[in-house]
Amino acid sequence: MNRRRHCSAECDSAPPPPLGQHVQDHFEVSDEVYNIIPLDKSSADHPCRRLPDVQASIAALSAVGDLPRPPFLPWKPEYDLLDWLGFHFGFQSSNVKNQREHLVLHLSNAQMRLVPPPDNIGSVDPSIIRHFCHSLLENYYNWCSYLDIKPNVYLSVTDSAISSVDQRGILYVSLYLLIWGESANLRFVPECICYIFHHMAMELNKILEGYTDEYTGMPFLSSVYGENAFLDEIVKPIYDTMKAEVDKSRNGTAPHSMWRNYDDINEYFWSRRCFKELKWPIDIGSTFFMTSSKGKKVGKTGFVEQRSFWNIFRSFHKLWIMLILFIQAAVIVAWEEEYPWEALKSVKVQVQCLTVFFSWSSMNFLKSLLDVAMQYSLVLREIKWLGVKMILKIVVSAGWIVVFGIFYGRIWDQRSSDGRWSPEVNRRMVNFLEVALVFMAPELLVLVLFILPCVGNFLENTNWRIFRLLSWWFQGRTFVGRGLKEGLTNSMKYIIFWIFVLGTKFSYSYFLQIKPMVESTKTLLHAKKVHYVWHEFFKISNQFVVGLLWLPIVCIYMMDLQIWFSIYSSFLGAIIGLFDRLGEIQNIQHLRFRFQYFASAIQFNLMPGEQLLNASGTYPSKLKAALYRLKLRCGLGKPFKKLESYQEDTYKFAMIWNEIIMTFREEDIVSDREVELLKLPESYWDIRVIQWPCVFLSNEVLLALRCAKELSDAPDKRLWSKISKNEYMRCAVIEAYDSVKHLLLTIVKYDTQEHSIVKTFFQEIDQWVHLEKFTKRYKVTSLGKIHEQVVHLLNLVLKPTKDVDEVVNALQVLYVAAIQDFTKEHRDIHQLREAGLAPRTTVSRAGFLFEKAVQLPSPDDIFYQHVRRLHTILTSKDSILKIPENHEARRWISFFSNSLFMNIPQASSTGKMMAFSVLTPYYDEEVLYSEEQLKNVNEDGISILYYLQTIYADEWRNFVERMCWEGMLYGTQKAEKDPRGEDISNLLEDNEALRVAYIDEVSKGMAENEYYSVLVKYDQKLQREVEIYRIKFPGDPLKLGEGKPENQNHAIIFTRGDAVQTIDMNQDHYFEEALKMRNLLEEFKHNHGIRKPTVLGIREHIFTGAVSAPAQFMCAQETSFVTLGQRIMANPLKIRMHYGHPDVLDRFWFLTRGGISKGSRVLNINEDIFAGFNCTLRGGNITHHEYIQFGKGRDVGLNQISVFEAKIASGSGEQLLSRDVYRLDSRLDS
Repeated sequence: MNRRRHCSAECDSAPPPPLGQHVQDHFEVSDEVYNIIPLDKSSADHPCRRLPDVQASIAALSAVGDLPRPPFLPWKPEYDLLDWLGFHFGFQSSNVKNQREHLVLHLSNAQMRLVPPPDNIGSVDPSIIRHFCHSLLENYYNWCSYLDIKPNVYLSVTDSAISSVDQRGILYVSLYLLIWGESANLRFVPECICYIFHHMAMELNKILEGYTDEYTGMPFLSSVYGENAFLDEIVKPIYDTMKAEVDKSRNGTAPHSMWRNYDDINEYFWSRRCFKELKWPIDIGSTFFMTSSKGKKVGKTGFVEQRSFWNIFRSFHKLWIMLILFIQAAVIVAWEEEYPWEALKSVKVQVQCLTVFFSWSSMNFLKSLLDVAMQYSLVLREIKWLGVKMILKIVVSAGWIVVFGIFYGRIWDQRSSDGRWSPEVNRRMVNFLEVALVFMAPELLVLVLFILPCVGNFLENTNWRIFRLLSWWFQGRTFVGRGLKEGLTNSMKYIIFWIFVLGTKFSYSYFLQIKPMVESTKTLLHAKKVHYVWHEFFKISNQFVVGLLWLPIVCIYMMDLQIWFSIYSSFLGAIIGLFDRLGEIQNIQHLRFRFQYFASAIQFNLMPGEQLLNASGTYPSKLKAALYRLKLRCGLGKPFKKLESYQEDTYKFAMIWNEIIMTFREEDIVSDREVELLKLPESYWDIRVIQWPCVFLSNEVLLALRCAKELSDAPDKRLWSKISKNEYMRCAVIEAYDSVKHLLLTIVKYDTQEHSIVKTFFQEIDQWVHLEKFTKRYKVTSLGKIHEQVVHLLNLVLKPTKDVDEVVNALQVLYVAAIQDFTKEHRDIHQLREAGLAPRTTVSRAGFLFEKAVQLPSPDDIFYQHVRRLHTILTSKDSILKIPENHEARRWISFFSNSLFMNIPQASSTGKMMAFSVLTPYYDEEVLYSEEQLKNVNEDGISILYYLQTIYADEWRNFVERMCWEGMLYGTQKAEKDPRGEDISNLLEDNEALRVAYIDEVSKGMAENEYYSVLVKYDQKLQREVEIYRIKFPGDPLKLGEGKPENQNHAIIFTRGDAVQTIDMNQDHYFEEALKMRNLLEEFKHNHGIRKPTVLGIREHIFTGAVSAPAQFMCAQETSFVTLGQRIMANPLKIRMHYGHPDVLDRFWFLTRGGISKGSRVLNINEDIFAGFNCTLRGGNITHHEYIQFGKGRDVGLNQISVFEAKIASGSGEQLLSRDVYRLDSRLDS
């Protein structure tokens, strides 16, 4: 039986085909098939291969030179360094082919982005190889430094050996990528890959340096040699061990302490004992590979996940200590019923407040006991020194309780002896405080290091023994979680924020919660002979009642910190949003005021920076452009310019804007009529001003006519000054005038005397306007009548069935109004003929005026679009707030236009942008609904189609209008196959860049199956789906961990570029937002704090909020979390520790640190949260950006929402017991 599970590496992904169908029957394989760029010998003439950067990359990989050839195999001239490594270390040929393209694309893209361009375009710049080697092997270097071992990467450069260094660098990165590309589930254990690479790099060095085997005298051979040797001898034994451990979990029902997860396997390689026990070549008999309950074996490593409510205290013990110490001190001070500063003057109160140190040391003692209870299995199995540390912690914490008890008792003994608060008592108080200072010394040291983060980071990353010992004692020395502190500026912002939050919380708690309870508590405690209806637990006092009275107060006190955090987050988030210029354009009315500057904003933000700088070759022009950008970034002055019709930028802007509007039409969120109102028209008539969208010119001509009527006796300059104050009114008047002129000159035949009359009439008007004597020459009050006649003419021209005679009559009436009624000076027929405004012949000879001079264009001519636009400008009175009608369309336009005025990085050119892939995991979701599915009714008689028609009535009308216009129907499905598979096939065929990666299970008989990761595409040349890569797994990759992380893990080897974007099947992207992806990717080049980002968070919009009341609730919940919450967590707090979908990740950073998700079964239910934890613990930087957004669909039914919330709750519970949360609590704010 043949089984498939699917996941996409480039965009979406595909569902399974019918069972029993072998992959070769469905996907045909050809030697000519390639993924993105052909690299076989026969494709040398391919256009991509002609690019100098690609040729340089291929040449770099082909530079085998005099490297020792692999034995037992014939060497061919076309083989390159990847083939050389594949033969020497037993990698799969498809893996070699995959990584060859991977390297060529990366090196080529890096070469293209070099500024200035390299002198020798025929070879890869050495800096690219060294930088790539450093970034790809950074985690390996850190691992070697942590274990205090020497890396097996030798790149010492001398001028005479640069080429050999480049070759070595390529070999090292190629070796790492080949190991990573074939490691299957081992990609979740990055330090295991470091261990493998360390030894294989050592063997590579021996081969390069010409070592000979000491036993045979032959040239040195790697310990992993032969066909699929790496998979069979390295990957499979470790995979089998992982699988055996997962089997022990009983599908996640067994306690975590009973089996090793991915983290346990990985943390085994955080100790140098892996070199002693595992050895190289790998010793299969090592205790690492033992999984049975009998005999010595490697157990949990570094941490044991235990299900217990005590994790709430253990993982967040610092927060609990702070809250308990404050409420204890607050009750003591409030008991005096005075202001705190008055109460603290009392020596008795001061002495009583010293009891907080008892509570502090007691809670440390409790923490030590919990450490033993939770982590005892580590001591029993492997780490003896951990047991010593636990015992010492218990002894020390218990010792502090005793010490505080002794010194505190001495204070009261002296008080009893003296009978008063004598100087001797004060001296003993000072002794107690001296002891307390010693107790707090570690905390004070941590505080100093928190204020000086650079010092703290240095000490945590150093390998000096004294600091390693201190780290081991206070935090536990681990490979991750070192050097996490932010820069001084960010640390101070973080401290100030929490000073306000905690100050407000503690003030509120003291004055409004604790202090009002004191009087009633004293009254109850002093009350005697109180008889209760219920059972009396305490016969002598009312302590039980007091406890019940304080219980809700204490509960609220313990929980209301989150409320105060939310309040301050909202307040601070609103301020940050204000300074980020969010929401300045909230509707079409606001957009109307900014639209004049749109072209300049688009040019500045979306056009490549190099093009703007180099538009003029002189240095002054470059300096001016640079200052222009700085001016915009700092918000100084008005850096944006108005649009003008003659500017080239106007045409570029019109092209982008119209494409956006057309995508709205394809989405059916605007109608055909709204498209005409929103588009910038193509240049058809010679209009002197920019032709704004009609929606912005609504009512402007009518207002101008009213203004002209009011100022009929005013001079031209005053009237025109009043009109020109409104840019849209000015443009509407000029466009209306020019359009009417061109309209009349178009419908009146060119070689007629009527055409000459019309032309002369407008020339005369232009002359008087130029002389600024228009109001003296013409009756401005008559413009209203002319307006009516022009509108009547337009109505006749736009009628579906056009009557030329009616058009002629309308022209005659318009002629009379313009010639006789419009001018102030009456002219007879002779004067009109002399001026060229009347026919030279009499009416009886030539017929009526315009009778034979009118000719209308054909009905499909673009002429009528411009006539409709003119008619709209002259007649429209609609409010622009109603256009477009669809709420989503208005929101898309508003957000996009607003984002262009925000502070965003400038986009690079497409050739120099950072390359990225989009990864969409797919399981069994519906991709496309068939007509049958849409029309099928449920038990309530409601179909999906009816539901959509009801909820989105306006979009349905637009859809029907579009379908009728284009004459289209629903696409037919391939009924004989799985419909979802056919849907994906259609997507592959329609989208050339789409790739589908899936796991293929092939039966080999005798219950033996083989598993492959396969990448396919639709070949436009061959007109069929073809298989590109097929990489074998050591076993079923989806059986070891959570489904989604495993799905992503198998497909990520087929991704390309420096970044990868994670998008789920329930998400959407918009064309206008995609234009800003180049801007977003530029964020990777800039520091955010002291580090460059590794995850770029993106704003999300929930588009399913209108479906139901629960959906609206989910929408509000998500909006709160992904806007205000994420905004302040990323800046200024720098505590955003998760990545969401559709965030963009630094691909090479993540692929060397365990991948984009953590996949341990059951534990990592919320894989993205844990990936964020992992990113933070490994020194990553997660940011959040709100100038770009993606759409997201959320659950709309109550049952679906309940399931989702249950998943979130379960994931939160697993987080509490995880090592990630414990380590974050131990190392942050510490």
